[in-house]
Amino acid sequence: MKNVILAAALALSSTAAFAEPVKYSFDASHSQVIFSYKHFGFSTTFGMFSGFDGEIMFDADAPATSSVTVSMPVKSMFTGWEKRDGHFQSPDFFGSSGEELVSFKSTSIEVTGDNTAMITGDMTINGVTKSVALDTVMNKSGAHPMAGKAWLGFDAKATILRSDYGLGKFAPNVSDEVDLMISIEAGAAG
Repeated sequence: MKNVILAAALALSSTAAFAEPVKYSFDASHSQVIFSYKHFGFSTTFGMFSGFDGEIMFDADAPATSSVTVSMPVKSMFTGWEKRDGHFQSPDFFGSSGEELVSFKSTSIEVTGDNTAMITGDMTINGVTKSVALDTVMNKSGAHPMAGKAWLGFDAKATILRSDYGLGKFAPNVSDEVDLMISIEAGAAG
């Protein structure tokens, strides 16, 4: 009789152990989007977004049901050259008043390996929304040694066409293709 009760208790506890998705908030100090493009074929020029907000709803038992959302102000773009930053905010490109956002919201996740996935979602830039697929690697999942809570780290990459978002000025001399390199850290909320 003891074995039956023990088996029933174990069955109930294992059913209760199925994880619910956990909300993770981006660590703004360790999350960046690096973009690059070719300038007249002479050089590769880089820029960055950093210090932005986002969240991941992560289901460790069913990663394909997880989701990610992120938004970053256009004004947070940094290229390392003040005149270029100003030009990107001009009517030639964003025509930004400073409050516009670049955003991404996942629509599906296809797990492709033990720590890889293709995250597809809606990217909105300059008021235009297009589907983009992010080739993603989970770098690490575990307890953060300083924060003392669950933490996730991901890298992702994609290539977009800036003309798709109404930002095609000077193409093809300045490449239409923009490569994105993304690195995200996120900590369990709460």
